Amino acid sequence: MTSEELMREALKEAESGMRRGRGGPFGCVVTRRGAVIARGHNCVTSANDPTAHAEIMAIREACRELRTFTLADCELYTSCEPCPMCLAAIYWARIPRVFYGNTRADAAAIGFADDFIYQQLALPAERRAIAMQPLLSGEAQAAFRNWETLPDKVKY
Repeated sequence: MTSEELMREALKEAESGMRRGRGGPFGCVVTRRGAVIARGHNCVTSANDPTAHAEIMAIREACRELRTFTLADCELYTSCEPCPMCLAAIYWARIPRVFYGNTRADAAAIGFADDFIYQQLALPAERRAIAMQPLLSGEAQAAFRNWETLPDKVKY
C-alpha cells in the first residue's frame, strides 16, 4: 500500500469510531513493510479511559500482534498530529516514522486540548496549571538503586 492509502486507512478508522459513538474523530494504523498490522480509533468516552487515544490503541494492538514492546521496524499513520501522551508512547515504542493528517492547531480549533498540553509541557513545572511537588524523593530512590543492580532486567 502507498503512504496515501495507509493514511486513508487511518482516516477511515477516525470516521468509523466517531460514527459508532466510540469517541472523538481520531484514527490510527500501525504498519510494517507497507502492510497494516494494527488499527485503533479513539475510545476515550466509550471506555471511560482518558488514555484510550487512537495511537495508544493501535500501538497496544501492534505490540500484542508482534509480541514485542518495541516497534522499531514499523510506521504509524494517524489522522491528527499526536498529542503529547501519544507522542511519548510513540517514542517509548521506538517507532521511527509518523505520518499525520490534521495538526494540533486543527484539534484545538474543534475543542481538543492537545496544543494546550504541549504549551504546558514547555513551562517549568512550577508554572504549569497542575501543581507538582516532589515528595519522599530519598525513599523513592531505593527502587531505582535496586533496578540498577538487577542482573536480569529487560532494558527499555
